[in-house]
Formats: sequence, structure tokens, C-alpha cells
Amino acid sequence: MDHWLWRTERIPAALTAWLTQLLGEPLLVDLAKMALAAAMLAGFVSLTALSLVWIERKVAAHVQQRLGPMRVGPHGLFQTLADGLKLLSKENITPLEADRFIFHLAPLLCFAATFVALAFIPWAPSLQVVNFNVGLVFVLGIGSVGVLGILAAGWSSNNKWSMLGAMRAGAQIISYELSATIALLSVLVFAGSLDFREIIASQASGWWIWRAPLVGFVAFVIYGIASVAECNRTPFDLVEGESELTAGFHTEYASIRFAMFFLAEFVNIFLVCSISATVFLGGWLPFHVGNAAAFNRIADLIPPWAWFYGKTMALVLVFMWVRWTFPRLRVDQMMRFEWKFLMPLAFVTLALASCLVTAGWYFFPG
Repeated sequence: MDHWLWRTERIPAALTAWLTQLLGEPLLVDLAKMALAAAMLAGFVSLTALSLVWIERKVAAHVQQRLGPMRVGPHGLFQTLADGLKLLSKENITPLEADRFIFHLAPLLCFAATFVALAFIPWAPSLQVVNFNVGLVFVLGIGSVGVLGILAAGWSSNNKWSMLGAMRAGAQIISYELSATIALLSVLVFAGSLDFREIIASQASGWWIWRAPLVGFVAFVIYGIASVAECNRTPFDLVEGESELTAGFHTEYASIRFAMFFLAEFVNIFLVCSISATVFLGGWLPFHVGNAAAFNRIADLIPPWAWFYGKTMALVLVFMWVRWTFPRLRVDQMMRFEWKFLMPLAFVTLALASCLVTAGWYFFPG
């Protein structure tokens, strides 16, 4: 079926041709494309955060046998928008003894890191804001800037609870990032590339979660657990621990600055799930079953961007299910689990993956 929803590779060329006809000058065309991409990405980030907050409330309600938001709009659909407007209307308070510059900069660092990283995620063939031959490394690197925002927020607030939360964040996020990166490397040795598009193309014969015997699934689970910890989600939400630290690193934040931390958290969930969907689940590639031609033709009718979004949202729902199912760990339990179990398991997985690739012992080697 030849439709623009499927043929996304035509969109960049058509957009460039239209802007060239409109503006003429190549520099102006490039600037216009960057501005348009930034505006679209900003709109997507805002809508994603609002929708994920509403979805999480509904998931939490159903887990606890409640209805969740129901009054503001159909099934409470506009409740998150109302809460956002309420936050914007609140007074933006800065503590008297805070380091004002760093205090104001911290939420921007958290938000900007996630915003920039999303630009490198491919949704479909040629439907990607920025393509980079080491895109995965760049995304992991720029995503780590978010922890600097959390540390800056805690330190600049001049509040002991904020400082404790920030120190926990530094220890937790940096520790679990190591396991997440090693888990990704276990699959990258099969793909042979750090380019998101080439990683997806390497899964044309099957997704790495099952094509790499045992290693793919174990690496997928390790990355999922480490991602939950990176996003400060239960059972690893010691950074905000309300029962211990009031609200953790953002105790002193209110109004739009608190909203930016909240926004960055939910968008970061979408980001790590999109990386997982791309590396382990084939990205925009459809689900095919061997020689089942009829089923495969039906799967091909679904546009690539819908496959990618569906896989990502399925993983997001798993994140939410985990949050409302497991109890919070203690700090010592959390760090012991990472350094004594998860990281050694990640190293063993990477070593096994290297042996399998060297010997060619995996499904459909190229």
C-alpha cells in the first residue's frame, strides 16, 4: 500500500523541496528545518508527558481497584492539563540561601538532556530528527547529563533533605548506568554498529531479544531493571523517598521548575523504553512469523512508526506495572543488588555474547 503513512522516507525530501521553493537560500532552509524539528519535538515531548501522567494514574487506579481521574473531561482526560495549569499559576519561590543561578539551571539541565536525546531516536525509515553513526553512544552520554541537574538541584537548594536525595541520585544513577550500558553492548556485538538505523537493519531476520540465544533476553531484562533505577522509579525511588526525605532533591522547587523535573521524568521513561524497543525489539520493523506469508502481509499493513510507538508504549506500561506492584527497597539493598548481582551478571552476559558472535552460534548469522 503506497501511502505517506508507510512511505516516510519521502517526507524529508518533500519538506526540503518545499522549503527550498519557499526560502531559496540553503542556509535559511537548514535553519527552517532545525526550527521546525525543534518545534515538533517540543510539542511531542509536552503531549507525551501529559498523556503518560494520565495513563499512569489510570494504571495505578486499576491496580488498586479504583477508577482514577474521572471528573475533568471524559474519563478524566483533561485532569493532567488542569494540573499543569495549576502548577503554572503557583508562585515560583527561590529559597533565600540557595545558589540562585545553579538552582534555576538544574531543572533546565534535566529537561534539556532528555529533549536532545529524543532527537536521535528513529521512528521509521528517514523519520529521525538527527542521524549519527554513533547515535547510541551519544544518546547514552547526553542522557547522563540529567544526573548533573539532579545533583545541582540538591546542592543549590541549601536543604539537607535535598542534598541527601541528590547524593543518592548520583550513586544510584551512575551505578545502574554501568549495568545498562554493558547490557546494550551485549547486543551491539551482534549488530556490529552503534548507528540506530544499522542496529534496526541488523534485525531484519529477527529481533535480537530471541535471535541471540539466552543472551538477548537476559540483556533485555538487565537493561530494563537498570532503566527503572535510572528513572528513579519504584522500587528504586530512594532519590525522592517521601517517607524519609520529604520530596528528595526537588523539595524546594515549585511551580514551573517542579513541573520541568516532573516532565523530564516521564519523558525519560519514554526515552529508555524507545532505546530498548530499538535495540532489542527491532525498532520500526514489523513482527514476522517465519513462512506465515498471510500473517506477515497483515503485519506489513501497519505503518513502521506505529510498530515503533506500540513497542515503546508496551514497555512503558511494564514500567508502570512494576511501580505499582513492588515495594521500595532500602538504600543498602539497592546498591548491593547492583554491585553484587546485576553488574556481574551483565559482564557474564557480555562475555557469553562475545563468544557466541565469534563462533557464529546464533540464529540467522549474516
